[in-house]
Amino acid sequence: MPEGDTIHYAANRVRPVLVGRVPDEVRTPHPRFGRARWDERLTGRAVTSVDAHGKHLFIRFEGELTVHSHLRMSGAWRVQDRARRPSRAAWLVLACGERAVVQLNGPVLELMTDARTRFDQRLSRLGPDVLAPELDTQRFLRRLREDDPTRPIGDALLDQRTIAGIGNLWKAEGCFEARIDPWRPAGEVSDSEALAIVLACRPRMQRSALDGKQDRFRRVYGMAGRPCPRCGPGAPIRARGQGDDNRTTYWCAQCQT
Repeated sequence: MPEGDTIHYAANRVRPVLVGRVPDEVRTPHPRFGRARWDERLTGRAVTSVDAHGKHLFIRFEGELTVHSHLRMSGAWRVQDRARRPSRAAWLVLACGERAVVQLNGPVLELMTDARTRFDQRLSRLGPDVLAPELDTQRFLRRLREDDPTRPIGDALLDQRTIAGIGNLWKAEGCFEARIDPWRPAGEVSDSEALAIVLACRPRMQRSALDGKQDRFRRVYGMAGRPCPRCGPGAPIRARGQGDDNRTTYWCAQCQT
C-alpha cells in the first residue's frame, strides 16, 4: 500500500506541472465517471495548490473545487509526456503543455467542494501528518492515549486517526529503529518511546518523499527469516499478521523489547 511518503512524493512531482496553470485537457477515461462531467466543471479553472495529508492527495482548483485521491492498495500517480498514450488503467488525465498528470486505478477519486474537504469525516478525523513541516507531537500523543491501551503499538500506529501517513512498512521499520516490540500494548509504551518510533520514521520518510527511493530504508520489512541487522544470525526476523486487517508485522524478538 502506498504510504505517506509515496503520496508526498507524488504531490512533489505533480505540483510543478499543474500549480498556477489551467489544464489544457481534463479527461476521466474510466466508465464510472461517464456522467460526472469533470471536464465541464474543471475546464478553465487554474490549479491553485497540490498538497498531501497522510495517504491523501488534494489537487485544488479555482472556484473552491478539489480533486481528492486515496490510492489504497492499487492506485498510482504518474507524470508523463502528453504525447504518450495513457494506460487503460487511467482514471484521470490532467494535461498541461507537453506534460500530463495521470491517476491510475483509483480506487478513491472524487471531485469535492473545498467545504466538503473540511467537514468530511474521513478527512476531518485524520491525525497529524507525520510529514507535516512541524510535527504536532502533542496531538499525536493525545490521540494515542485516547485509543485502546491494550491495542499493540504496531497496530495503533496504523490508525490514521492517531497519526496520518505511517503504513505497514514504516510501522515495522520505526519500531525496529526504536527497539520497541510492535506487540507491546500501547498503554505500556511511554510517551518518549512512542515519539521515538515516529521520529525514527520521519526523516527517512522525508527523504523518500523527495526522491521516491523508499526501499533503501528497509531493514526488517519483508525480511522474515533473515538475520537481524543488529543481532546477527542467532536472531532471525520474525513475521506474523497483526490487527483486524492481519497486516504482516516484522520484528526481532531479541532486540525489540
